[in-house]
Amino acid sequence: MIFLKLGGSLITDKNAPETARMDVLRRVAGEIAEARAARPALRLLLGHGSGSFGHSAASRYKTHLGAASPDDWAGFAEVWRVANRLNRLVVDALIEAGLPVIAFPPSATAITEAGEITDLASEPITRALAAGLLPVVAGDVGFDRQRGSTIISTERVFTWLSAALRPTRLLLAGVDAGVFADYPANSRRFETLRPSDLQPATVTGSAATDVTGGMADKVAHALAMARSVPGLEVRIFSGAEPGAIRAVLLGEPIGTLVLAE
Repeated sequence: MIFLKLGGSLITDKNAPETARMDVLRRVAGEIAEARAARPALRLLLGHGSGSFGHSAASRYKTHLGAASPDDWAGFAEVWRVANRLNRLVVDALIEAGLPVIAFPPSATAITEAGEITDLASEPITRALAAGLLPVVAGDVGFDRQRGSTIISTERVFTWLSAALRPTRLLLAGVDAGVFADYPANSRRFETLRPSDLQPATVTGSAATDVTGGMADKVAHALAMARSVPGLEVRIFSGAEPGAIRAVLLGEPIGTLVLAE
């Protein structure tokens, strides 16, 4: 059981609102199809970030901070629209590559409190996997019991689903070759990253608009999953290199290995 996230930085231009990298999407979809063909027993849950789609809109409407007024909720609906537009592009690219895809948007399946998931329907995803389908989740808006609205990151969805699906590998594909100790210079990459390596400001956020915390948030959730799922292999790597996603799905040790201790 593998969880693979395609980061927003990989599949969109995060500096240009609502701009997908369609060439990358099609290439990545083809690599996933090749990996499944090479290893038919592969069980895969795919997730993707919102990049320049959801993050730009969410930053504009402050959806991650909550919603109460009619204007707030109109903004919530707009963030959903643009996030869903990217999800459709991702799903269509996967279908064109011959993959049996079905999407599970968190806005329709999850409830949060103070930004943290308290309930998410996992049985439909479990049944999709058992049927040989490829479930897709994504960064999305969410209804929050305390704030009214929030943004639900793919990492939070993965963390929640890990209890039910017990993944053996968590693969986070972005544009950086791993986690760097000196971002944005990126001259000192961690081969392995342990909690003891995380000194203040060692791992920072994103260079572009990211309302879910950028790399620091990804590392925090990767560590949380590594702690909660015994034996989980967690890798943060670049999917920008042609062939990298196929290679890592088939077991090659690419990027930074995140260890729980």
